[in-house]
Amino acid sequence: MLLEINPYNPQQRLIRQVVDQLKRGAVICYPTDTGYGIGCDFSNQKAVKKVNLIKNRPKGKPFSFMCSDLKHISNYAHVSNVAYRLLKRNLPGPYTFVLPGTKLVPRAMATKQKTVGIRVPENPICRMLLETFGNPLINTSIPHDEDESAASDPFDIDIRLGNRVDLIIDGGDVYSDPSSLIDLTGDYPIILREGKGDVTPFL
Repeated sequence: MLLEINPYNPQQRLIRQVVDQLKRGAVICYPTDTGYGIGCDFSNQKAVKKVNLIKNRPKGKPFSFMCSDLKHISNYAHVSNVAYRLLKRNLPGPYTFVLPGTKLVPRAMATKQKTVGIRVPENPICRMLLETFGNPLINTSIPHDEDESAASDPFDIDIRLGNRVDLIIDGGDVYSDPSSLIDLTGDYPIILREGKGDVTPFL
């Protein structure tokens, strides 16, 4: 199912339709500021397993997940004073932050070191979806071949994944560009991957 939602001024009525499906365990494709992603309720084990199958992901490799804001992050990660200042200054944005996880994080979402990867997106559809849903969403990239543009166009995504996911949000074309990955578990930030987000504040 392809559901068109205004990318600049998302319709709350349509967002609620998506949320209703997520609450029933749906796996969806949705736009973020770094391209389209595959996701589901991070606490729904059955839906998480389905995402694992779609991605052909090694068992035990955790997904990053999306939160709606900094307050939401604090439920699922231990945020130091240093980390808090950096997060407050740079979120929402195209970053994934590695932080120590709390006991509220499902086991499948944390590494053996008990760390988690968390994002707060800037994309209006994605933000409204998270705020309305109230629970974190798994975020993982859409599997693609050599043609990366196929993961940027919702119609192409529908052709390739339509029968494997429950719903695809059409929020227009979103060019796929990975987030910058920043480790905030220590006293100083460590840049693990330079992506779309400007890494200058973390040097």
